Amino acid sequence: MIVVTGATGNVGRELVRALAESGAEAIATSRQVTSADVPDGVRHRPADLVDAESLRPVFDGAHALFLQNGGPSAHLLDVPHLLDVAKAGGVERVVLLSSQGVVTRPESDSHGRVGHGIEEAVRQSGLDWTFLRPGGFHSNAFAWAGPVRAQRTVAAPFGDVGLPTVDPADIAAVAAVTLSSAEHAGQVYELTGPARVTPRQQAAALGEALGEPVGFVEWSRDEARAQMLGFMPAPVVDTTLEILGAPTPAEQRVSPDVERVTGRAPGTFADWARRHAAMFR
Repeated sequence: MIVVTGATGNVGRELVRALAESGAEAIATSRQVTSADVPDGVRHRPADLVDAESLRPVFDGAHALFLQNGGPSAHLLDVPHLLDVAKAGGVERVVLLSSQGVVTRPESDSHGRVGHGIEEAVRQSGLDWTFLRPGGFHSNAFAWAGPVRAQRTVAAPFGDVGLPTVDPADIAAVAAVTLSSAEHAGQVYELTGPARVTPRQQAAALGEALGEPVGFVEWSRDEARAQMLGFMPAPVVDTTLEILGAPTPAEQRVSPDVERVTGRAPGTFADWARRHAAMFR
């Protein structure tokens, strides 16, 4: 059995679906997971990564774990205890959804240091491990859904700076493979899309998916920062703006790892936009 944490998130939801379609036995868990969040026949159980003991019954009889890195609560995780609980339940393999920022922004508390600490705890756990390090997600564009529905407009900073964002479904596909095979133990995979895409190009792709134009308004850095401070802590905002506006060569590099693991090329942002067009109508 495979335990999927963060099962209601952009990657976890896709992973649960992929495992169900492959016939693998999985149990989906997150703080508020319900039957509406999982395919028919898939077990689910609410639990909180911050409270490792709440996962003890989830891990019972499991052999593999997809560990979401905790997101905004990452600094609260007791990863060594969590993995001890997992091992007590039978888990032998863990696939960690980490972040590219662990290596590209190691000085950042929000992107590098916490993530590095989680990776080190997994390395020292005695479990077989695989790390997945994606950069930005195509699904970050969901933040534009309201303005696109209301005004057919996207507003963002750094309109012509491109990053190779990745489809969460491709991250999930890599996770499904690595959870199911010991040959990926000890491997680190950087996960990107097939090409760099700019915010201006993303707006155009959303327009094509909707069949009508979507305009683009370029915010200044200060305008973007003011908006982002409404839902993100200041250190996270500042590091995110650095990545968006002045990405390092490593953050701009297209990785072959999705295709290397899954045998197929990763999907473009335009592919993702067509698949999720209903959210922007």
